[in-house]
Amino acid sequence: MSRSSPSSPPTSTPAPAATARRRAAYAAELALGTDRFHEPRRADCPWCGAADLRVRLTTPDLVQGKPGRFTLDECRACGHTFQNPRLTPEGLSFYHWDAPEPVRTRRRLRATARAVPAALEPESWLDVGTGSGDFPDTARAYFPYTAFDGLDPTPRVVRAREAGRIEEAHIGRLTAPATAAQLRARYDVVSLLHHLERTPDPRAELAAALTVLRPGGHVLLEATDPHSGYAALLGRWWLPHTQPGHLHLLPASNVCAELEAAGCVIVAVDKRGAHTPYDLGVAAELMLARALPDGDAPWRAAPPTRGRLRMRAALARGVGPVCAGARGLDLVLAPGLRRTGFSNTYRVLARRG
Repeated sequence: MSRSSPSSPPTSTPAPAATARRRAAYAAELALGTDRFHEPRRADCPWCGAADLRVRLTTPDLVQGKPGRFTLDECRACGHTFQNPRLTPEGLSFYHWDAPEPVRTRRRLRATARAVPAALEPESWLDVGTGSGDFPDTARAYFPYTAFDGLDPTPRVVRAREAGRIEEAHIGRLTAPATAAQLRARYDVVSLLHHLERTPDPRAELAAALTVLRPGGHVLLEATDPHSGYAALLGRWWLPHTQPGHLHLLPASNVCAELEAAGCVIVAVDKRGAHTPYDLGVAAELMLARALPDGDAPWRAAPPTRGRLRMRAALARGVGPVCAGARGLDLVLAPGLRRTGFSNTYRVLARRG
């Protein structure tokens, strides 16, 4: 993005002048065309190399409503699902500018932390893609003697350190050679929580995670289960399908096989405890956002009229109870669904040999 791009989304409603500057910056980017946002379409699977692909779905950006359509292809040979064509670095920058940070509840974070047995007593822990450091801040309650560090490509990780949520902040990517050299064999635990889906090369990310582990250390990861029944039921309205944020959806069997091939022992695979009850509620909210888009989004050519804004507010009040009901249904169904093929997430704990 241009130099006028903000480093992070605003925390409050921007002033009209700031909105105008952001709209002008987006207009300048879009004037250069969007072809540069996409790599050439590939004919084979980035995971196994097979050329037996099928289109899983095509969708617009349902979260922010930015221009463009995106395709998810699925490999019939190994089940890997991926964005095809993939975004270029310029495309990732454009679509991630102003994107909301993923939010995970404290309850979910506590359940994730408890997946690592307290008996391991890790001295050091690196949380990859830590963002604002919510997970280390939660996990410290269960591991009070563990030093938690964070790695993230954004300045949020520095603010997490300043807030006391982590001890060391590392800006960058785990696969960068300088990062690997600096952090090699430093940690007893490395966590990658819904991180592999968002990285351009998840296999390289896994390999890099193992290099920063000490021998006998553990890697903890959570990822979306692309085989969840919700994927077929909700289609493009299923949150993990939303584009362009998710570059890959990896079956648990592929991830476990990759870790075992690298010399790891799979300690546990958990789909029941990792399930997160959000599918129906988020789908309803995405449908609402699609029907009633945010009128003041700076990537649109002109701001909405006051009448349009009043209409949107009135309709949102009417649809709000529907979204609330869908969220409540998620919670009611969760105890049963987490034991079925509708579980939407898996958690893997593996030990490096």
